[in-house]
Amino acid sequence: MTETILDIDAVSKRFVKELDIAERTARLLGSSVKEQTVHAVDEVSLSVAKGEVLGLVGESGCGKSTLGRMVAGLMRPSDGEIRFRGRNIGTLKGAEARDAALKIQMVFQDPMSSLNPRLRVDEIVGEAPRVHGIVPRREVTAYVDDLLERVGLDPSTRRRYPHQFSGGQRARIGIARALAVKPDFIVCDESVAALDVSIQAQILNLFMRLREQFDLTYLFISHDLGVVEHISDRIAVMYLGRLVELGDAEVVFSRPNHPYTQALVEEIPTFETKKKVYGAIKGEIPSPLDPPPGCHFHPRCPHAFERCRIERPLLKEVAPGRLSACHLNDEASRRGAA
Repeated sequence: MTETILDIDAVSKRFVKELDIAERTARLLGSSVKEQTVHAVDEVSLSVAKGEVLGLVGESGCGKSTLGRMVAGLMRPSDGEIRFRGRNIGTLKGAEARDAALKIQMVFQDPMSSLNPRLRVDEIVGEAPRVHGIVPRREVTAYVDDLLERVGLDPSTRRRYPHQFSGGQRARIGIARALAVKPDFIVCDESVAALDVSIQAQILNLFMRLREQFDLTYLFISHDLGVVEHISDRIAVMYLGRLVELGDAEVVFSRPNHPYTQALVEEIPTFETKKKVYGAIKGEIPSPLDPPPGCHFHPRCPHAFERCRIERPLLKEVAPGRLSACHLNDEASRRGAA
């Protein structure tokens, strides 16, 4: 059986905007003003096997980046647990917390904003392994040179600043920085979204080579299904903070189950010569400040019925290794049994 490296168990994240002085005063005088709560992630559960690439997709604002930041330890969950190699990373202290933080790294969407503009590349890549004792001080230069070569950069550029590189080169620097502390798990948060298409392909190929060289596991977050399709072993689809479908990448793209996934897959651009009319999913994504009851997708779903409006669908197995959260599956089962 494949070893599970990461378990996300009923994880939620809420951001609460507390009332300021004027709003508290207004409430004391009888106003109905109250604290606003953003439900960014809502009871998400999934596991990632060692060595796999799990693609996490969904529209902007669905909570996928927030989930990635919680996995990387940059945010704490409001509820639930995230376990790395069986240990709850939220309860680790001291050396154990540091080791877990090093083993899970993150590659960000905009390398220019995530790289310190005042540091040279050799400092950006070499500082963490030196400080944490991963590499002796006298060997840091050779270590940085080796990492730069592995990500496709000329080691002679190590004394340059981030602004002296192109966008694709800065993305490679961010990858080298993540690799420098010898991680086991990398969260890629829209890591190729800001790059030209040709450069995207190069970076995706680089991710796959590094996966083999360093025995890495990826959580690959993207809104671009075309990108995720080519790199992922499994696909997890999020909508408004909830997981709505999970399964093998090939199956999810060839036979999507959830209406939201079907709509996303239908709009993936293709090179087919026949004319095709593309259309956005009807309606606007609801506000996470006030998500709709029942199935969050029901206001935009062409198949919604009364049960969808009042009862939350649970993520259930609809085929071996395939999960979906849709009441239509229950209705289909009933008709099949009848």
